[in-house]
Amino acid sequence: MPEMLIIKAKIKEACGDMSVAADFVEALNEKANELVKKACWRAKENGRRTVMGKDV
Repeated sequence: MPEMLIIKAKIKEACGDMSVAADFVEALNEKANELVKKACWRAKENGRRTVMGKDV
């Protein structure tokens, strides 16, 4: 499993009165990790060492 970037308590807070299953948090974390890796790759491909919003 990739490093945890998602804070479960914040997800629960954002979902209000909805229940949040553990597999949702894990799936969201995997997507977040993929997004970060792709953004880093894009920044490197553009000759930058700074990841920016436009890399998302």
